[in-house]
Amino acid sequence: MFIIGYLLMAIARILDFVLLFFMIFIIARAVLSWVSPDPYNPIVRFIHNVTEPILYRIRTKIPVVLGGIDFSPIIVFVVIMFLRDFVVNSLVRISKSLL
Repeated sequence: MFIIGYLLMAIARILDFVLLFFMIFIIARAVLSWVSPDPYNPIVRFIHNVTEPILYRIRTKIPVVLGGIDFSPIIVFVVIMFLRDFVVNSLVRISKSLL
């Protein structure tokens, strides 16, 4: 059973890493929305291409634009925090119980 425990621990670490980087991309997207970056800059395009599919889905499901302020990054940020706290920690606890 220890192999399954190590597998779950590795999955939890990878998931935590991916969620952390996506959270950083969401923050970068919010900061970029405050300034006028060059839309042809490769870094700006990459951040936009990574975050837009998720933010677009939130915007279509929930009207989160009030007074010109887009609250969809905040909703995604809260969901990521929940996933990191609940799912990742649950996987870590399950893996430790199997070791």
